[in-house]
Amino acid sequence: MVNTICRSWWVIGGWSAAVVAILAASVAMHASTSTTVLLVALAVTPVIVVVFLGGGASSSPSVAQILHPEQTKDGRS
Repeated sequence: MVNTICRSWWVIGGWSAAVVAILAASVAMHASTSTTVLLVALAVTPVIVVVFLGGGASSSPSVAQILHPEQTKDGRS
């Protein structure tokens, strides 16, 4: 569990560093404000999608659970 937590922090830190580097390069090249806003939107969108998908993952059944329900004692599903 500790390894999973440490790996997730590395991923979050790497993602944040990459976003900051890209935004700094955009500002250094004197890009227009709309370009910088577009870069921020592109950087934040995957994070939003992961948060929405990750939140309900434990409560919804998997495809295998839907297609192949558990067998009961009398052999019927």
